[in-house]
Amino acid sequence: MTGIVALDPQSPQNYHNQNHGSYRQHLIVFCDFDGPIVNVSNRYYATYKLSLSATQVVYQTQGINLPIQMLSKKQFWEMKQNRVADVEIAMRSGLQGEQIDFFLERVSEIVNQSFLLQKDRLQPGASWALALLHSQGVKLVLVTLRCQLQATQILRNHGLTRLFVGIYGTENQNTAYQNYTGVKTKLLKKAIADQAKITGYPLSAWMVGDTEADLLAAQELSIPTIALTCGIRSQFYLQQFQPTCIHSNLLAAAHYLLENKPQPLELSLLH
Repeated sequence: MTGIVALDPQSPQNYHNQNHGSYRQHLIVFCDFDGPIVNVSNRYYATYKLSLSATQVVYQTQGINLPIQMLSKKQFWEMKQNRVADVEIAMRSGLQGEQIDFFLERVSEIVNQSFLLQKDRLQPGASWALALLHSQGVKLVLVTLRCQLQATQILRNHGLTRLFVGIYGTENQNTAYQNYTGVKTKLLKKAIADQAKITGYPLSAWMVGDTEADLLAAQELSIPTIALTCGIRSQFYLQQFQPTCIHSNLLAAAHYLLENKPQPLELSLLH
């Protein structure tokens, strides 16, 4: 797991409010990738449909007709947002026993295949939100369970790499789908340690994410959190983790961060 640091740094602009201007120059935002920046719902639903169909075909060749009940995208995504387990989703789709095992194996095999990754799209307003924060002198650091090479390439394709002072991801393509909290915590610790060494002065740090992994990792490190409901978890589900605040998307979170002035945290004390 490696951080990529220093991507086209720019001097912050002058602002009409000098107090807020100073605060913004000392603000660092650790942001998740899938959910806040990229919408993965089309890919996950396509993966579900293809895996369910593949399971049905395999059993048909054995003379077994499965009572498949394909969920609509709305049904599927609501279940994902409320963290209904994939086993339960499979059962509600008409599978049982070894059929579920085959389905889950197929999901893991194809969810990160290139033909499905192409279905990912930037969230509406995400590019503008990142550009807005960057223009105000906010330091942006990407901390994602997505494969680092994938995340970096997608940002590069959209001309967004220059907005980040660091990019931290994994080497395993399947980590993001599994949403491991422990891995997210280690990545965030690494990002904090690196940025504390680079900066050398107190920063107001925030974590922006859409899953319990983001919130729990930040809370373990005493960093305030913004939970977003545009990703793979619902507001109802996220509320139980008691984030500092909840917003609908990254642009709303950006405006909140620029309009508020929390107590700075000494990052060097957090790692």
